[in-house]
Amino acid sequence: MNAPLRLGTRRSPLATTQARIVADLVTERTGRSVELVPVTTYGDTSREALAAIGGSGVFVGALREALLAGEVDAAVHSLKDLPTADAEGISLAAVPAREDARDALVARDGLTLGELPAGARIGTCSPRRAAQLRALGLGLEVVDVRGNIDTRLALVTDGALDAVVLARAGLARLGRLEAVTEVIDPLQMLPAPGQGALAVECRTNDTATAELLAGLDDAVTRLAVAAERTVLAALEAGCSAPVGAFGVAADGEHELELYLRAVVIAVDGSASIRLSATGPLEHAVRIGRDLAADLLAEGAADLMWERVP
Repeated sequence: MNAPLRLGTRRSPLATTQARIVADLVTERTGRSVELVPVTTYGDTSREALAAIGGSGVFVGALREALLAGEVDAAVHSLKDLPTADAEGISLAAVPAREDARDALVARDGLTLGELPAGARIGTCSPRRAAQLRALGLGLEVVDVRGNIDTRLALVTDGALDAVVLARAGLARLGRLEAVTEVIDPLQMLPAPGQGALAVECRTNDTATAELLAGLDDAVTRLAVAAERTVLAALEAGCSAPVGAFGVAADGEHELELYLRAVVIAVDGSASIRLSATGPLEHAVRIGRDLAADLLAEGAADLMWERVP
């Protein structure tokens, strides 16, 4: 009998839930039992703002170290947390089917974004969300917050904040959708590249584990997020930059088409560049690269690194 697959995960309730989702898929599709191995990452222990500690990779490094050291056989990440550069010795073995990628508002008294009064305090740890909130021109006070989902929800129920913005996918996976007062239209707030998707990594030289995990892969999700992450990589932006990208696949006349939208926005919300591109889903990476080039031609590099006065 095969030993259980050792699956590395962060210790947070959401990360553990996501790892359990992957574990159940492995067992359901291959019959292999799975053991979750909790790993503490720097992003979990630091209380600094994500932008201050580097953003990209702070939740990933320790899991990758455990993987390379042979302490785990595979690791589960929120795909939006993965750096866009390849990691030596590590392969992206599977990208399971994506959850709803949109952002969600949790506000007091059941309010929507448009119903929050001017001066309302709204919390987020994401520069991307903060910038897009400021760009709406609603007069909201954006407050930087950290902590797991329940900690941030409590800021609203306890009255410390009027609202928080979170990924709908995380709320869904934790069974907290009843708290959502509005699912935010991507026309108002584009998600982070890869938001709502999971990434399962293994060692590149571990072909047996790679083959085991391959059955979890959803080709449409993998290509859509590849296009989004190509935008991020080509802009040379990390996951803490004010960049949103969202790819949706739909039936075209002869094949699946990808509709990709992206935004680069000044942190103070004073200016933004929003562009879109469409093409065959199989050309997802090229579509992302071309869209990033168009954004840069419009001045995206200058916007990304402006700071709130």
